[in-house]
Amino acid sequence: MLSSTNPRTGESRPTGIAACTPDEADRVIRAADAAFEDASAEDRLWRAGLLDALADALDANRDELAAIADRETGLGLPRLTGEVGRSSFQFRLFADAVREGSHLEATIDRAATTPLGPQPEIRRMLVPIGTVAVFGSSNFPFAFSVAGGDTASALAAGNAVVLKAHSSHLETSRASHAVLRDAAAAYGAPDGLIGIVYGTEAGRVLVSHPLVQAVGFTGSLGGGRALMDLIDERPRPIPFYGELSSLNPLIITPAAAVARGEAIADGLYGSFTLGSGQFCTKPGVAFVPVGEAGDALVARIAAKAADAASAVLLNERIAASFDEIRDRVTAGGTVDVLAQGVVEPGAGFTAAPTVLATTAAELTAEATEEVFGPLIVIVRYREDAEIVRALDAVPDSLTATVHSEASDAGAVAALVRELAPRVGRLVFDGYPTGVRVSWGQHHGGPWPSTNSQHTSVGVSAIRRFLRPLAWQDAPEALLPAELRDGYEGIPRRVDGVLQLG
Repeated sequence: MLSSTNPRTGESRPTGIAACTPDEADRVIRAADAAFEDASAEDRLWRAGLLDALADALDANRDELAAIADRETGLGLPRLTGEVGRSSFQFRLFADAVREGSHLEATIDRAATTPLGPQPEIRRMLVPIGTVAVFGSSNFPFAFSVAGGDTASALAAGNAVVLKAHSSHLETSRASHAVLRDAAAAYGAPDGLIGIVYGTEAGRVLVSHPLVQAVGFTGSLGGGRALMDLIDERPRPIPFYGELSSLNPLIITPAAAVARGEAIADGLYGSFTLGSGQFCTKPGVAFVPVGEAGDALVARIAAKAADAASAVLLNERIAASFDEIRDRVTAGGTVDVLAQGVVEPGAGFTAAPTVLATTAAELTAEATEEVFGPLIVIVRYREDAEIVRALDAVPDSLTATVHSEASDAGAVAALVRELAPRVGRLVFDGYPTGVRVSWGQHHGGPWPSTNSQHTSVGVSAIRRFLRPLAWQDAPEALLPAELRDGYEGIPRRVDGVLQLG
């Protein structure tokens, strides 16, 4: 039987959950595939209603779910209660998007004589792909796990989902799945539409199974590579959408340090320690100008870290990695420990907020390894050219942030030109943590932050789990309703002209 560990105490308890055998995982996947076929007979509005029903069920069980997750993650009830709310919000947002219908990209080119001669009729839209495997993350037991955005977007696209429960929060995963499964059944969805498997071997079966059509994953670079290796061994490859590793550089201009040094120090400290520093958007490296204002800003961050107590981390592996990577980063002699919080030995898994310091001239790739936990590397610079050179040592990331003043406009424009190819989201005078769930959001970036050009947050995340299909000269009876003549329920592009429906 699998066990669950309280990270605050290090104590383990039996969960009553057994790791799935390969045969058991196979049955869950086949049930999902059959459910996908049954649900494919339903229309878009039915699917939107299902998403709303799942959101309602999460809200109705919010306190119970948060309490279970708090015991398994140590993230605290306020954060976890809010995260359940974020999950239900995601389901409702995707329900709205499914009703609106523009995500289908419905396009009709009528038969016509063109400069290239007579041409056939072509009608195209995006269609679901089948059963999607979703791997829960350690740091978001709801918003990026069983009830997370990958699940919501895959279901919104019209697919079935099989979840791989994360070992750090097995009971939370089981409870979340039960809430979604029961709500789907009450709505009238076919059995098996939302399945779940437990254990490492079941995860391998899931990725390798011929009925699984795509994989969504949020986790470490090493874990993502292992899953991609499994996919490479399949006779028929499938898409893998991984959110993997990110440093999220933050740049403070000299003018901003003078004008808002204290506020930036407070905000930056709050951002890199938020959630015990276990966010993929945590600013892991900050460029601070040399000089009196920069010195004061750094001193304020260091003082806050030195006075802080240790923070609870999600599991033993993350706690061990925190110490190992910190020691590795400082071993080269060019990065110093500027401040470290109060280390509190105990049975649980903790890390003290830590501030490391170096210069832009000495920044190396070895000093920019992602650390999951409350640690930041402060990089002091004398001129913008040093930042540009040092950015080559920073892996491409989900985000980059610039704090500046109006007088910096020209310099900021130059920095943005350098940063834009390296990230998926540019943040101005703010902090990258706290990712808004919306139509316009993009939560992705160049390798190694992700392995695709898609987002895992926001409405356009649905596109990962759809594929284009074109019908040429098809009888109208064989077309989806959204592509038939006279349909006005969604935006469509007809003969090159956008019709809003």
